[in-house]
Amino acid sequence: MKLGFAGRLAAAFTNSKLTPLLIVASLILGLVAVMRTPREEEPQIIVPMADVLVQMPGATAKDVEQRVTVPMEKLIWEIPGVEYVYSTSSPGQSMVVVRFLVGQDQERAFVRLREKLQSHYDNIPPGASTPTIKPHSIDDVPILALTLHSPTVSSSVLRQLAVRLEREIKSVPSVSESLIIGGRKRELRVVLSRGAMQARQLDVGDVLGALQAANNRSDAGLIAQDNNELSIRTGDFFRSAADVERVVIPTSDGKQIYVRDIATVVDGAEEPTNYVFFGRGPASESEGSDALESAVTISVAKRQGVNAVEVVHNVLAKVERLKGTLIPSEVEVSVTRNYGETAAEKSSELLFHMGIAVVSVTILIALVLGRREALVVVVAIPVTLALTLLVFYLLGYTLNRITLFALIFSIGILVDDAIVVVENIVRHLGMREDDEPILTTIIRAVDEVGNPTILATFTVIAAILPLAFVGGLMGPYMRPIPVGASAAMIFSLLIAFIVTPWAGVRLLAKVKNTHAHGHEGEDKEDVLTRLYRRIMDPLLHKPAVRWVFFGAMGLLLAGSMALVGIKAVTVKMLPFDNKNEFQVIVDMPTGTTLEQTAAVARTLADYGSKIPEVKDYQIYIGTASP
Repeated sequence: MKLGFAGRLAAAFTNSKLTPLLIVASLILGLVAVMRTPREEEPQIIVPMADVLVQMPGATAKDVEQRVTVPMEKLIWEIPGVEYVYSTSSPGQSMVVVRFLVGQDQERAFVRLREKLQSHYDNIPPGASTPTIKPHSIDDVPILALTLHSPTVSSSVLRQLAVRLEREIKSVPSVSESLIIGGRKRELRVVLSRGAMQARQLDVGDVLGALQAANNRSDAGLIAQDNNELSIRTGDFFRSAADVERVVIPTSDGKQIYVRDIATVVDGAEEPTNYVFFGRGPASESEGSDALESAVTISVAKRQGVNAVEVVHNVLAKVERLKGTLIPSEVEVSVTRNYGETAAEKSSELLFHMGIAVVSVTILIALVLGRREALVVVVAIPVTLALTLLVFYLLGYTLNRITLFALIFSIGILVDDAIVVVENIVRHLGMREDDEPILTTIIRAVDEVGNPTILATFTVIAAILPLAFVGGLMGPYMRPIPVGASAAMIFSLLIAFIVTPWAGVRLLAKVKNTHAHGHEGEDKEDVLTRLYRRIMDPLLHKPAVRWVFFGAMGLLLAGSMALVGIKAVTVKMLPFDNKNEFQVIVDMPTGTTLEQTAAVARTLADYGSKIPEVKDYQIYIGTASP
């Protein structure tokens, strides 16, 4: 018997001892891939972006635009790979946002940008600073926000605690960037006395020059002593109000005038430029006052390609260990954003639904083909999914709702090959002669449907794979679907020719041989087959019934399409994201005072705090939320 590709593959592995090893190895590799693959909410999209900042003190917005912004835009547009350039000119400052094409290498893009600007430093107008480049990526979005709040501790003390806590958080592996929001920084403020300065014939410039000269540390060189070189440093930075008060202001007559003689030095918090408050809602389970508390928020971002769930777990474990030592008992730390937790929940939920899909397909096959036949297909599905997960891991994808959706989507099509092969094996086993070996029957059955199965599989791949070449932002976002589905289809094809006949020999040996026992079994049909014939016979042989059927299908199609037009069904690329947080942004008119903005924000917060589902809320005034 001359065999094709499918038959030769089945003959090589059906009785091979390597086949069970391949099955076990595939499952183990898939399990390792699931454990090692990072978990995130959304897939990683590489969109190199950078802010280019130039300072020009004293210049008007128009001057900044004409002398800095416009020439810099022209230079940036000359860089290969630049897709968009946005600019903002304000008094004394220019900001240009550069966005490169999706998928470009970030490091190369930023190097080209830096080299282009550096080669034109000689064209910088007088009074303008050299450009400062601040790269951005999708990983700059914080995955964790920790809010320090207390009814008794001031915002300045909370800020100091947050600074120390941030240093500890930065030591956690895979933490990329952290930012402190809110609180009042420590400040040494010099309040000059006009009368004292006039009496000593001093002006502000004299005091400022003396302070700048004194607040300095420099290396004075090296000296050799006892065969050792010692480094000598002169000066030091201000550490307290006393250091500032002891500064001597030089005068023309040689008198020693100290800062304390003409000013009052205050060591305290800076003037408030923003406010951050924390409040509890009705759904809060924590004990504490319902009044607003001063707060400071630390936002944490992760490095690219690492597991968000693991990073968040490590940071929270670090914070928990610091409670009672670095974090005092009167200060509470609340987790106000946890994308690691939501990523784990979504991944677990999608994996659970994938399991439901596998069980559903198995039950359906058991009802239609039989229990033993369903077991053969059940062996093939986990192996295919395990190998597909391995492909995701090797390609650098993360486990997110897109990659897991690709797997769930693939389950419906990856079982087709196994079902076709199993059904044909069952049919041939029912027709085989008593003296024919079961192995020969199964190999012939696999070979018979091999070429059509290969053609059908690659037809599906040809329909799905072009989606992988979509450009723009949507291309890399949706690419795991065609890549994962295509890989699953190829693996399902190979497994249908390797694993399915191997399992068939061991699970389908007791299929009844209807051919060898006469024709008594040929006319026997199961319930589903009889039901199918009763439905299809009128459709095939009665034109009136056939046209009524076509008309009903047309009406149903038109009705389903009309649901979109009447907005009874919302059309979206992705399902709604069930977040446990939302933001209300208040944009007040230009010139509104910080206190007036705070009053409006607190009014909105007071209303939201009465909603039963609200657990806690934060108010950010004069600063951006994490």
